[in-house]
Amino acid sequence: MAKVSSRHILILFLATLFAAAPAKAEPPQPASIEQSVQVAVNLVRPALVRIHVVSTRHEDGREVKTEGSGSGVIITEAGHIVTNHHVVGHATRLFCTLANKEEIEATLVGSDPLSDIAVIKLQTDGSRTFPTAKFGDSSLVKVGDPVLAMGSPMALSQSVTVGVVSNVEMMMPQWMGSFGQVEEDGEDIGSLVKWLGHDAAISPGNSGGPLVNLAGEVIGINEIHMALGGAIPSDIAQRVANELVEKGKITRAWFGMNVQPRLKHSSEKRGALVSGTITESPSEKAGIRAGDVIVELNGTAIDIQFHEQVPDFNRMVADLEIGKEVPVILVRDGQEQLVTVVPVERESVQPQEHELKRWGLTASNISMITAKEMKRSNRDGVLITSVRSGGPAGEAKPAIGWNDILVAVDGQPVKNLEDLNTITDRITDGKKDPVPVLATFDRKNEQYVTVVQVGIKEPSDPAVDVKKAWLPVETQPLTREIASLLKHPDTTGFRVASVYPDSTAAEAGLAVGDLITAVDDTPLTASAPEHYEELAALIRQRRTGDTVNLTILRGQEQMTIPVKLGRSPKPNREMKEYRDENLELTVRDTSYFDKQKEQWKQELNGVLVSEVKSGGWAALAQINPGDLILEVDATPTLDVKAFEEKMKQVAETQPQSIVFKVLRGIYTYYCEIEPTWHNE
Repeated sequence: MAKVSSRHILILFLATLFAAAPAKAEPPQPASIEQSVQVAVNLVRPALVRIHVVSTRHEDGREVKTEGSGSGVIITEAGHIVTNHHVVGHATRLFCTLANKEEIEATLVGSDPLSDIAVIKLQTDGSRTFPTAKFGDSSLVKVGDPVLAMGSPMALSQSVTVGVVSNVEMMMPQWMGSFGQVEEDGEDIGSLVKWLGHDAAISPGNSGGPLVNLAGEVIGINEIHMALGGAIPSDIAQRVANELVEKGKITRAWFGMNVQPRLKHSSEKRGALVSGTITESPSEKAGIRAGDVIVELNGTAIDIQFHEQVPDFNRMVADLEIGKEVPVILVRDGQEQLVTVVPVERESVQPQEHELKRWGLTASNISMITAKEMKRSNRDGVLITSVRSGGPAGEAKPAIGWNDILVAVDGQPVKNLEDLNTITDRITDGKKDPVPVLATFDRKNEQYVTVVQVGIKEPSDPAVDVKKAWLPVETQPLTREIASLLKHPDTTGFRVASVYPDSTAAEAGLAVGDLITAVDDTPLTASAPEHYEELAALIRQRRTGDTVNLTILRGQEQMTIPVKLGRSPKPNREMKEYRDENLELTVRDTSYFDKQKEQWKQELNGVLVSEVKSGGWAALAQINPGDLILEVDATPTLDVKAFEEKMKQVAETQPQSIVFKVLRGIYTYYCEIEPTWHNE
């Protein structure tokens, strides 16, 4: 049997599609199907980009940073790129890899969660032009049309997959209810978008990439994969992208009502059924109510019999002129009525969240929709979206929690985040320690007051133990099993696990494997793991400089070894510590034990990373607990004091990047941290 290549399969597959398709009056196509594909790829590929994203989300009272990737396509010579909101809508840093493998930083121009479309722009000096892709007309797309999905699946290099259009008005099944909604920031994308369903292979990372026809035109922006791939039609994507490029935001009209297809057994044979209106919305003010059937909107006849027709109606409303009277003809109780609706500008469902470190929580302003849903008479207050466990708000009695609304602080009303930050600045200005503050918050129909210790508590120096005598060895209890297999079944005491170099124990000749059975003729009785403190407790009863006689078994030989006791080095728990809130990492001075464990030279200086918060800037830069930070921006970090001074300087200057030189094992690395600075 002759060998058939994947290339031949592709040609045969596309040839079959074209043979089955009816003839169209289209511009002349290249001579072969293979050439058609190649021409389409060549037209779009120079404009294809892979997007590396550092995004933020808010949980556990913190702003958490995550890294991800997506795809996009350049649509203007100035470097504007269209992609998905869910790829870049919460980005704090953006880098784009072009088709020629060049990497350029980008900024977010604008983002629209309702359509899941966003625009970013490549950052240049303004003199450079970029290759662009052309939008096609998605309304001309038909089931069975061949398409190419282009992008960077799983952050891999740019790819092309082939398929056919399976559905030109793909929607989520109604029986799935809210579970089947595709939501971004509280917005139901399916209320506006009917996806182009296709079977070209796409994976995470393809999001934001173009769906291309064989003329090399972008007919959709890939967004979802649910059995079929789903692309936002270009007619929607292009319109949203153009408005974002021009204005940086999307403006839509809003009626404040929901419609659905007419009921199956309704006597009405036209119109859309009003399922409900929102209190004090334009539709309610106009007298529209649930059960009405809208048959004409602004002179256009309305006929919604199927679920797939609802997004078309919603887009029609969204495109109306804000503030201009709109005639609506409706049927109520079999009688036509004319009402006039004055649409207002549609607000976002979920305002932007912010981290309030001094409170240990994340919060947002209250949207109009949220206020209605929470049955509040106004939008005053700050909505709590998450609370950090162990933080000031979480430790208050009673604790402030998720979905509570902070309405007053220190006797001052709080109408929004700006008020809260202003009051917090006043309370904490010049204070080194957290300040107890009376806070008032609403929880559903109840109002509570609580005391919150507002501010950031610096790590305190740990209590210093009185210096004790120290035997410079590490030991393990001599369990019954170990003693038996060492052929000393009746022996109790400790086995030497290590001897610190250049110590009095090393000078005395103690060795790993020695069994210590007595101290100054006092027998040791340790015979189980829980007896690990017996030897250390006995040694601590002596004074620094004393000499103790240790009874030792080495093999089958018993001997007495005198050892001079030294002064116990400062333990790890006593080392000075510093926590940087901006980068979310904690460091401490190195101890004698650190240097012995890692076999570092005593003259090696640096600060040891003891904690890195996941989702923080340090974590994104691959800083790990156990790393020894040697330098910050080429400045040696001799100890915690020097590190703290350097980080305070960094916080004041707010550079675009910070470079840490770290020692990890036997290797050194340079870790570049690229924070986005927030001035709370």
